[in-house]
Amino acid sequence: MTKLVNPHGGGPLKPLQLAGTACAAELKRAAGLPKISVSSREKGDLLMLGIGGFTPLDGFMTHADWQSVCDNYTLSSGVFWPIPITLSASKTAADSIKPNSDIALTDGDNGDILATMTVTEKYTIDKAHECKAVFRTTDPEHPGVRMVMDQADVNLSGPVKVLSQGGFPEKYGAMYMTPAQTRAAFDANGWATVAAFQTRNPMHRSHEYLAKVAIEVCDGVLVHSLLGNLKPGDIPADVRTKAIAVLIEKYFVKKTVVQSGYPLDMRYAGPREALLHAVFRQNYGCSHQIIGRDHAGVGSYYGPFDAHHIFDEIPKGALETQPLKIDWTFWCYQCGGMASAKTCPHDEKDRLLVSGTKLRKWLSEGDDVPAEFSRPEVLEILRAYYATIDAKDKVEVKLSGHSGR
Repeated sequence: MTKLVNPHGGGPLKPLQLAGTACAAELKRAAGLPKISVSSREKGDLLMLGIGGFTPLDGFMTHADWQSVCDNYTLSSGVFWPIPITLSASKTAADSIKPNSDIALTDGDNGDILATMTVTEKYTIDKAHECKAVFRTTDPEHPGVRMVMDQADVNLSGPVKVLSQGGFPEKYGAMYMTPAQTRAAFDANGWATVAAFQTRNPMHRSHEYLAKVAIEVCDGVLVHSLLGNLKPGDIPADVRTKAIAVLIEKYFVKKTVVQSGYPLDMRYAGPREALLHAVFRQNYGCSHQIIGRDHAGVGSYYGPFDAHHIFDEIPKGALETQPLKIDWTFWCYQCGGMASAKTCPHDEKDRLLVSGTKLRKWLSEGDDVPAEFSRPEVLEILRAYYATIDAKDKVEVKLSGHSGR
């Protein structure tokens, strides 16, 4: 009998992916259907629907759901949900789709069939309204805003049957785990409380400290890496996961950490994305989620602890997964180790603030990295990666505001 939190929405996990002969038959049928190509962000959402990560959704959102999520943080049914999960198509393509007809959804990169969908509604949205609600800005320099504004003109809603995992299991092997698989792993370890650690960066000393703080109060930690697309200059997922694996092997007690990954692209929605992370981490079986500085942020669009505050603003009971809020973390030369603003009494001059942005900047420019910043085994992997990048292909990494994790 599991001791883990319930999937979001109160029911069982709701994976929408077909398997075996049912999947083969649907793929054959899909070949003859009208086709809509999906963007990278939409592909990630579709794959999460397939593996049950977006339980209890049954497909892409209706206009009523979109409006309610933007304005009220809930689906039209009243179930808590913080960010719209939508599919767009050009007006020409949408006009050719008959009401309640089926279409095939294909990968925008290679044309592979990913799913079939029954289109129940076609609608347009106020993109600026979504950006203001979700990202708190309409600045086109914000990568999430740009993502929404670049969407096609018409949204399509309806239930989906997912027919692919998009190549992620083949690329990442056993590290790519579905919610059912992480839950089984946690049960096998006898865990009841599990803290999720969200990362789009390799783990530096601050990340290591956060995970170990969580292990002190929970049975274990899920180090959950984003495997979808990032912004230019971020470190690729295969490099990150290799660096994380060596850190876990060398510096964590055995069977206190599970490393896995999930197929979404970053939205960089800051506080709202922190809530989405908590929603799907509940589906993965996590009772807690570590929320550090500038969770899912970018640039200086959000305050360093906006993602802490938003958990206090949502209705009580909206989520079973609860935040583990942790203050600024840094290396303190006076303390002689990692500390936080809550535990260290010393001045800023005694502190080395550890951030992913700063680490990427030093590595991309070939600068020395202090030993207090990152473990040597991790740095070896990261330096080897940066050595493969031609100078002309390197993206300038800028330090601004509270960017980092």
